Amino acid sequence: MPLSLELSAVGRLPAPGDNVAIATRRIEAGAVITLDGTPRTLLHTVLEGHRFAVKPIARGAELLSWGLPFGVALRDLAPGEYVCNQFTLDALAQRELAGAVLPAAANFENRIAPFVFDEAAFRPASQVALAPELAARTFLGYPRAQGRGAATRNTIVILGTTSRTASFARQLAERLKAIARVHPALDGLVAIGHTEGDGPGTPNNLPELLRTLAGFMVNPNVGAVLAVDYGSEPVNNAVLREFMERTGYPLSAVPHHFLTIGGGVAAALAEGERIVRAWLPTVAAQRREPVPLSHLRLGMQCGGSDAFSGVSANPLIGTVAREVVRSGGAVNLAETDELVGAESYILRRVKDLATARRFLEMIALFKERLGWHGATVEGNPSGGNRFRGLYNIVLKSLGAAMKKDPEIRLDHVIDYAEPMRSPGFYFMNSPGNDLESVAGQVGAGCNLIIFTTGNGSVTNFPFVPTLKVTSTTRRHQLLINEMDVNAGAYLDGTPMAALTAETFALLQEVASGRRTRGEHAGHSQVSIWRNWRQSDPSRLAALRARLAPDGKPLAMSGPPPDRTFAPFAAGADVGLIVPTSMCSSQIARLAAERLNASGLGRDRGIARFAALAHTEGCGFAGETMYQLLQRTYCGYVNHPSVARALFLEHGCEKIPNDVIRRRLIELQVDPARYGWASVQLDGGIEKVLTKVEAWFAGQIAALPLTGWGPTSGRAITLGLLTEGPVQPATADAVGILARLIVDAGGSTLLPEGDPLMATAEYRARTIGSGVPRATLAYGESLRHPGFHLVATETDHWVENLTGLGGCGAQIVLGVVRSQAKPGHPFIPVVQVAAPGSPAARTADDVDAVLTGNAEQDLAVLWDLLQSVAGGARSPAAAAHGLVDFQLTRGLLGVST
Repeated sequence: MPLSLELSAVGRLPAPGDNVAIATRRIEAGAVITLDGTPRTLLHTVLEGHRFAVKPIARGAELLSWGLPFGVALRDLAPGEYVCNQFTLDALAQRELAGAVLPAAANFENRIAPFVFDEAAFRPASQVALAPELAARTFLGYPRAQGRGAATRNTIVILGTTSRTASFARQLAERLKAIARVHPALDGLVAIGHTEGDGPGTPNNLPELLRTLAGFMVNPNVGAVLAVDYGSEPVNNAVLREFMERTGYPLSAVPHHFLTIGGGVAAALAEGERIVRAWLPTVAAQRREPVPLSHLRLGMQCGGSDAFSGVSANPLIGTVAREVVRSGGAVNLAETDELVGAESYILRRVKDLATARRFLEMIALFKERLGWHGATVEGNPSGGNRFRGLYNIVLKSLGAAMKKDPEIRLDHVIDYAEPMRSPGFYFMNSPGNDLESVAGQVGAGCNLIIFTTGNGSVTNFPFVPTLKVTSTTRRHQLLINEMDVNAGAYLDGTPMAALTAETFALLQEVASGRRTRGEHAGHSQVSIWRNWRQSDPSRLAALRARLAPDGKPLAMSGPPPDRTFAPFAAGADVGLIVPTSMCSSQIARLAAERLNASGLGRDRGIARFAALAHTEGCGFAGETMYQLLQRTYCGYVNHPSVARALFLEHGCEKIPNDVIRRRLIELQVDPARYGWASVQLDGGIEKVLTKVEAWFAGQIAALPLTGWGPTSGRAITLGLLTEGPVQPATADAVGILARLIVDAGGSTLLPEGDPLMATAEYRARTIGSGVPRATLAYGESLRHPGFHLVATETDHWVENLTGLGGCGAQIVLGVVRSQAKPGHPFIPVVQVAAPGSPAARTADDVDAVLTGNAEQDLAVLWDLLQSVAGGARSPAAAAHGLVDFQLTRGLLGVST
């Protein structure tokens, strides 16, 4: 019989009295562990972070961690049994587990009684007392006027007020980077681009969006801010300014300017540069000075959580947060759905009954919103969470709640991005989505973020420093260049008090200007709580019952046009990096920039490298969204313009590389055709960048020496987008164009809700009086050439453009009215202005202004598309550097 292991060597109990332990390493089937004095042989492999019984558990009894229930046994469980639910077995079935022996069936279920708050038994709690020795301490910060507090960083921000100006903000910041380096005292000059605020109507997330944008502008870490819009968006500068003035944001306390792009992009870039240049000397002249620790506004986050997050990392930052409160500062706990199941713990110490009620109201409203979309809080844990031992939302919540130290009282409950106006401990309503939650905390006034991670999340915010805390020593060492604090030292024997003192001292140093690992890495992202389109529960059943498109083109109606044109040339190939989540997106962008700078592949037909940076892949619910992402990722790597493609995972998202591999196999595509890399598993940003470069170098070396250039004479796939309504002559010209391409063996793709479908002229040239129906799903690879309508579920320009690219569009023709729109990262987007439209007045921003004569405009469109497809001309949007990529959430995707 094998030597019996002691429990302390292979497992840990989060709290005395728990009936299950967490495996601190992988334990193979057949291992023997002494439990309750008796050697027990394990029948199954217990993965690191997963749980096994340490006591007999009767059928129907509760499984306990931290002394609280997270599931109910489906049968009698003996000590040593691996405990697992069906969610976990399903998640593990998607992974490569190297010989692990797993149970055939679940042995517990997520049957947890809803929390019932006993108001009669409620007693107000006192807060931890202020500590004079802490209150007397200082950090080196930047004092701000009119109640803005003190800054930990001094940054100039270029804010795209909506998604429409996100690419403009990035381009302007890029132009100004070299100038900003002349002022080393400035902590940064950053662009804030996001996905919200654009579209035809008022978004459902308008209050959340306005509070966040307003909070960004007056956050103490902002030394000056330029807000940019086009003026025609539903949420524009005028709307934002009126909101800030009406609700008392101290806008006059920060140097600011609201810039509207009215005379064209080039003129606006020049004007923006002039404004920011004028601020630079004044903002950079500010100097740090001692300010009390009471000016700290600390946001607490966890992302990429594992089973040890609630044992080491979250309790550590909970004790650090306690010291901030004892210093007179403020602390912000967020992520509403990640506290469901931990209500009893959070409400043990609360200021008053009203605060407790408001906390529970926030949870109830969050659950209700999920229900509108056919989702529950169980959609929160990602595949990475479950792989690392967080079996369900309750277990994840119990660990997340450990960020609230047992001694701390809940003082305030605020809505998303609502300002923190007093010291104390706050709960802020937000989704568990890391980026969206952090944005709300920054909007609320946080000047420093402390972020725990088990798997190794490398997320950072552009102008608020993020201190990263890992839950295990092994993960910390793997990602040593991205992580700041090793809470795994507690698991290794370091006392929590010693770690608290060390981390609190580091927090003060970071507040005083010491750069975090994330700041050194130069990687940051922003995403605001995304709009939810579904708010009518009565529509849910019909939305879920929709038939999937069959992939077969619609029949064309009427005689073919009595003309011919020379065939298109197809553009040169690209090397593509597809990040599978928001957390790997910016790293994918860094990889593409490095590959382009190297000139790799230019002599072998590779025009350039592109990365599809986006804000999805984690922190969402909805089965349709899960399928949409997989479909679109696979659509892009199958794009006809992509020569070589690599998938880059973060490592803990909902759709990791293992899931994509299985999806490709289902599609009868060999996964070996593509590259695969993981930020976490490959050892962090620099190591994964090296791996990506090496894979592309090896692949491209095998390509023939062809030189750069387009291939002529191929049938082409044309995507169409219009900003309606469309004039009859324009619709007629575009309809003839679409028919000519289809008759030549190519395809045309049009979003099913595009305004073109409402014009008789376009329909007469294409499907006539036929009943339109979607023939392709969003992002679905085109298999049968012809005329297709794409089921997009969105009216957002960039989201539709992204879907068309996933379907295989090689070039896109857009007809715009208000102004030019962003282009695509690698697909040429030709934009023409409708005659007499506002867009026609800024002719330099579009590729042509139409005449209103169908025959003349058809010739213009054909020649224009020919020259762009053949590489003789670059679209105006690309020339200005205004490109974007944004996946839709459709009607049933929602943040969790």
